[in-house]
Amino acid sequence: MPSEALMISHYPCSCVKELWVLLIHLLDHRSKWSAAESFWNWLNKLLRTLFEKSSEQRRPVSITHAKDPLGFSWWISVHVASLFQIDRHGVLDEMRQMESNWSFVEELLKQSVTVQDGILEEQLRMHLHCCLTLCDFWEPNLSVVTILWEYYCKNLNSSFSISWLPLKGLTNIIKSPLSMLTLVKNCYCDKQDPDLYKSSSSYIIFLCILAKVVKKAMKNSGSHPWKQVKGRIYSKFHQRRMEELTEVGLQNFFCLFLLLAAVAEIEDVASHVLDLLRFLRPASMSSHGTLVWKGQMAFLLMYAQKNLDIGVWAEKLSCEFQEKAKEFLVSKHDEMVQRHDLWTQLSIYIDGVQEVFETSSCLCPSHEHLLNDGFSMLLRACRESELRTVLSFLQAVLARIRSIRQQLCQELQRENVDRILQSSLSAKERPLAAVAGALWRHFFSFLKSQRMTQVVPLSQLADAAADFTLLAVDMPNTAPPDLQPQPVISIMQLFGWDDIIWPQVVARYLSHLLQNSTVCEALSQSSCVSFQSLTIRSWVRCVLQMYVKHLSEPDLLIDMNPDQVMEKEYMEQLTEMTRLLFTLSEVKNIFSKAQIEYLPNPEDPKQALIQFLEAVGVTYRTLQTFSDKSAMVTKSLEYLGEILKYIKPYLGKKVSSAGLQLTYGIMGILVKSWAQIFATSKAQKLLFRIIDCLLLPHTVLQQDKELPVPMLTAIQKTLPLYLQEILS
Repeated sequence: MPSEALMISHYPCSCVKELWVLLIHLLDHRSKWSAAESFWNWLNKLLRTLFEKSSEQRRPVSITHAKDPLGFSWWISVHVASLFQIDRHGVLDEMRQMESNWSFVEELLKQSVTVQDGILEEQLRMHLHCCLTLCDFWEPNLSVVTILWEYYCKNLNSSFSISWLPLKGLTNIIKSPLSMLTLVKNCYCDKQDPDLYKSSSSYIIFLCILAKVVKKAMKNSGSHPWKQVKGRIYSKFHQRRMEELTEVGLQNFFCLFLLLAAVAEIEDVASHVLDLLRFLRPASMSSHGTLVWKGQMAFLLMYAQKNLDIGVWAEKLSCEFQEKAKEFLVSKHDEMVQRHDLWTQLSIYIDGVQEVFETSSCLCPSHEHLLNDGFSMLLRACRESELRTVLSFLQAVLARIRSIRQQLCQELQRENVDRILQSSLSAKERPLAAVAGALWRHFFSFLKSQRMTQVVPLSQLADAAADFTLLAVDMPNTAPPDLQPQPVISIMQLFGWDDIIWPQVVARYLSHLLQNSTVCEALSQSSCVSFQSLTIRSWVRCVLQMYVKHLSEPDLLIDMNPDQVMEKEYMEQLTEMTRLLFTLSEVKNIFSKAQIEYLPNPEDPKQALIQFLEAVGVTYRTLQTFSDKSAMVTKSLEYLGEILKYIKPYLGKKVSSAGLQLTYGIMGILVKSWAQIFATSKAQKLLFRIIDCLLLPHTVLQQDKELPVPMLTAIQKTLPLYLQEILS
């Protein structure tokens, strides 16, 4: 089995191994002091006889006929070469100068890649793996690269696959730019996969040899070897050759040039690739466009990983992305094949740009080019699954921007930072602000326009809005003019405190911000808005509307038992919001003044709201002065907001038992607990509206219509709560 060739040694025991070592030292010693042949010359002569096609009578008696002389020669050469590291005392010396046998190996290579002999891919892999191992042992030899390149340049369109062996390497088209770049990185890493035969094609093993030889040669002799290799490889690519490349051929082309860029002159190689890509015909770009995008994006990633200016690639790719996004926007939804092809290319760009941002240690002006108006068009054209991908990208980029800025701030805050470094760090913040500005323009404006629709997945809408809020905390000046002068409060008004936003969005959005102590402290100290009161009001609405499926369609309710009606995800989010809300100082003060030692259990938001309302009523009763009571009434009404609007969906034509039980129960507790508050002139109007809405609905006054049974049941159960306050 070829894959086992490098694992099986040519000596069955250590004694035979020692004999080989002694033979090497003996023959080499004799050759230095006499005309005797060296060990390699002696072995080469014996191995050459295996290839002679003369009669058996002329073959030396000691030589056995080999079924595969070429494979045997590779195998024995590799194992014998490793013994040159052992000195005559049998001690392994890895620093020992190893005598090479390149002249004979070149002969073997020429036979391995001779098409007339019909060498199979499975054999070629074993031969090249042996050659790669020898490249580790010996000094670099450019002739090896030349011989192999002459073979592979003629066969670039081949997949170099083995029908019976599944491949991890180049048999199939590579899925992403990152996986293409990873594949190339594995070719030039110092430690190779011991089982290359199964994991890589012979072409990939050739790339490993190319990388090793070029790296070693440049280390020893500077740039001259690279110029030789470059000349031989570049000369094989011209317009006709580029037009002949199939999809597999293009993939092999990109892997080759990515490898050259990695081990030699990246800018020279990249420039040449851009020139060669111009030779591709429009038909090729149409059929192989996805692969071309992957290859170009892989180069962009390599630039980012090496902290080089990505300007050339960013400009080219972003323009192409904008064109594709425009096509995607105008494409009809029934043109599934076209949309699928376009989305495949667009998603390659999105994934690649995300990787660029996550890889870059700092941002340059070119990063802004990657976030152009193409995203504005793309967002308008996306369906839900596609939107999820784009918004995940947005969140990743926002997180990366904030992370880089925090690092810059930490460096600026260090002691003894000189003016030059301070100026340098400030300069790094400018492209950061430019990228943030692009995100506000192309993404936030879309989220803002869709906050009341059902287009954007609610969880991602809340997450993205929260991320933009945190960006506004860190970099307020980057926010658009319509959010100024206090962008954080403006965004919270849009996504956290607006009564027409879905409660699912509000609960998730505010939970993100409530767990950020920096945001809470800054807003609590702000004199222009009562942050905690507005947040409590939003929480009250979220609890009251826990059984409303869609706020945009208030009559669409689910009539099941309460445990089934509540969406599990929303209940978990509401529980988390309740837990965080009860950490606010304003809430703690209310329970403290009411002399309630233990805060409610957040696992039951409904019960927590009941206890909160009761605590407000108790707190009011403990106040002595008129001014304190008046202020408390104002604050209490602020907590409730437009509470009758919150419960209105439950009072529509379609009745929800769970919603009505929740509404009448909590409103009854409210009326009972706030009896003294509702006795004031400020709150009395609200009390009358509650009674009119819940106890005297219009159906009661219409004799020809019966009161819905769930509503009648809810009224009967909670009527004592209302009567206690009214009678008092």
